[in-house]
Amino acid sequence: MYRVTFRKELNLLDIEWLAMFEPDRVGDYARKLRDQFDAEGFVPGYLLRMDMRRSGVQAREAVRAFRRHFAGFPQASRIAVVTESAIARMQVRREMTQPYLRIFERAESALTWLLRR
Repeated sequence: MYRVTFRKELNLLDIEWLAMFEPDRVGDYARKLRDQFDAEGFVPGYLLRMDMRRSGVQAREAVRAFRRHFAGFPQASRIAVVTESAIARMQVRREMTQPYLRIFERAESALTWLLRR
C-alpha cells in the first residue's frame, strides 16, 4: 500500500502511496510511521515528499481517518505532494492547507524544490 524511506542525510521523509487506503488501515499506517519517525531520530522541521501518483483520490472515510490519526504528527518545514490527477490536487488542497506545501506532477521536481534553500 505504501513505501516509506527516511533519508537522514537530507532530513527527508519520502513516502510513496501505492494504492488507495482502506479507512480501517490508516491508524496502523500512522502508528508505524510515527514509530519509525521516532526510531530514525527525526524531529519537527524535516522535509516531506508524498508521491500519490499511484494511489488515486482517497475515499471520504479514509480522509477522515487520516485527519484523526495524523493530528499531532510532527510538523514538516516543507511538503511536496506529487500527483498528476486534478481531482487529487483538489483533495490535497482542501485537506492540507499548510502554506509551505506545493504540489508537483513529477517526483524529481518535488525533490528539487524541497532541497532548494
